[in-house]
Amino acid sequence: MTMKNRILLLLAFVLLTSHDMFLKLDSYFLQPNTPATIQLYNGTFERSENAISRDRMLDASLVGNGERIAVDSTQWSDMDNAAILSFTTGEAGTWVAGVSTAARNIEMSAEDFNGYLEHDGVLDMLEWRRENNALGKDAVEKYSKHVKTIFQVGEAKTEDWQTVLGYPIEFIPLENPYDLHPGHSLSVRLLWQGEPLVNQLVYLGFQPSPDPGQSHSHSDEADHSHDDAAGADHTHENTRSLTTDGDGIVRFPITAKGVWYLRTIYMTLSDAPGLTHESNWATLTFGVGEGHSHGDTVSPAPEDGTSAGEPEMQDEDDYTFVYGLLVGVGLALLVFLLFRRPKRS
Repeated sequence: MTMKNRILLLLAFVLLTSHDMFLKLDSYFLQPNTPATIQLYNGTFERSENAISRDRMLDASLVGNGERIAVDSTQWSDMDNAAILSFTTGEAGTWVAGVSTAARNIEMSAEDFNGYLEHDGVLDMLEWRRENNALGKDAVEKYSKHVKTIFQVGEAKTEDWQTVLGYPIEFIPLENPYDLHPGHSLSVRLLWQGEPLVNQLVYLGFQPSPDPGQSHSHSDEADHSHDDAAGADHTHENTRSLTTDGDGIVRFPITAKGVWYLRTIYMTLSDAPGLTHESNWATLTFGVGEGHSHGDTVSPAPEDGTSAGEPEMQDEDDYTFVYGLLVGVGLALLVFLLFRRPKRS
């Protein structure tokens, strides 16, 4: 990928940020019976735009050693636009954390709604609007978010990774992610109201492991938001789209050490008073081989057929392009801030 294309992708990401939600850890490998934190990001996977208020959390749970533990509201605090869950790990095992939020409504113009469907990859609803001459209709959407993370405490593996939290929509792995290493594959089932959700578009993302000893701050990362995906061509590098099969399952290779995540938005038409659509958002995060250096990381192969890590040649036009684009980015951001559409939280 050329420098020019990378900058265009970055520009698209900045201008099209939406509001996905993720549970994330600085490390997905923790020691037993020690203080730890989990961050709840609302924005993109790289940066949280706002902290979720406690009264929006219908459920916040930790699951380990066969026990589901309700998270107390006093365990939450806010930092760098993210909600931070402080807790003490229990005995060794594979643990799960989950948060499910209350529904909210958002009203959008037809143009904004179509843009959101395209850029967040809700392509089935966008196609329905095309086929039914509805692209010019405004929308009032009821939405809620249901997020999970799986992390490993100590060395012992337990069966808690397969716990169904009972959220309206949720991802359930079919094997323990912490039994896997690069070169393996993982199958994950998507449930809607407890049943497999078939033919549903799912986005798979990846973030390489940080170098050992590299400093980290919560502001370095964040939640997902509405335009984190540009249709099937996600604006993130190392991200691709999948579709659940007849059993509601997606299967994908684990190609590298780092943080992996799945995200989806299931949207239906609504005939409830005052509404046109209802959506439920789900994400799942987990780690593979955390703590290894970039030098040990096997990067996913680029789609253009070049080898991973292959050096790229740059020319002077690239730098001229950069300077011009920076001016354009500033102007675009100014326009975006003045006329931005309503945000989801």
